[in-house]
Amino acid sequence: MNFDLPVASPGAAETDQLLGALLLISLAVLVLVFGLMALYGIRYRARSTAHRGAPGEKSWRFEIAWTTVTIVAFFALDVWGADVYMRQSQTPAHAMKVYIIGKQWMWKAEHEGGQREINALHVPTGRDVQLIMTSEDVIHDFSVPAFRVKRDVLPGRYETLWFHPNRAGTYPLYCDQFCGTGHSEMVGDIVVLKPVEFSAWLSANGENGGTLADQGHTLFMRYGCSGCHETTEGGGGGTVRAPPLIGLYGSLVPLADRTVVTADDKYIRDSILMPASQIVASYPNLMPSYAGQISEENLVKVIAYIKSMAGETPR
Repeated sequence: MNFDLPVASPGAAETDQLLGALLLISLAVLVLVFGLMALYGIRYRARSTAHRGAPGEKSWRFEIAWTTVTIVAFFALDVWGADVYMRQSQTPAHAMKVYIIGKQWMWKAEHEGGQREINALHVPTGRDVQLIMTSEDVIHDFSVPAFRVKRDVLPGRYETLWFHPNRAGTYPLYCDQFCGTGHSEMVGDIVVLKPVEFSAWLSANGENGGTLADQGHTLFMRYGCSGCHETTEGGGGGTVRAPPLIGLYGSLVPLADRTVVTADDKYIRDSILMPASQIVASYPNLMPSYAGQISEENLVKVIAYIKSMAGETPR
């Protein structure tokens, strides 16, 4: 255990408290069990004249008491740990979103404002940050010890992770899953800035191509999506009838198999790469698959464009 590990988020502090409580209770049980073994081993050793009592004098009160106490203590730790896990698994509303793409052997980060980073991630203090992550090749693992968070990053799907940095500084980022010969080189830095400094960094590192949504709009037009799908800028006037994208993100989508799904990042991604897997009710299965034709980075941009229409009302 590294007791000098930085604590840069409230979740990290609570995780340390939970592990510390587990360590102390485990040590207490260890001392109790082995202490009693040593005590009785010495007291009632061979050739000892200690009185061993009669069977009728034996009492179970001590055994029942310490067994009950340890069961209650470990059950309380279990409840506490489950509560911490559930809170760390549920991203707070209005968290700042950053897209992370793992690739042998680097981390690529893309902010919603269009800023891009490699093996680095700038975030502000005092704000919840959600990472939406995927891999372009093999399984990676995004790990930031200072926040006590880590999550496998899998090819072909999105994984999410969130944290709340509360201490400015630079903290190491690692890949905790062996991902090839360059695994040890897949490291980076999480740079936590004060809000004013972070705003200045965003302004100084803005992309000429605009926000992710702006770049996604360009790709949306380039791939010909506007010929079938209606957006806030029109489109959908072709001969193929396709679901409108206005107000899609976050809404409930009825499918042809009579199930209903929420239009989140994963749903939109699967609809682009595997359109036949979730066919929208009342629409024919005519959309081609873009698997192998669009990179993960460009896919993130197209999804960002579709998400930008979430608050719009279909015409």
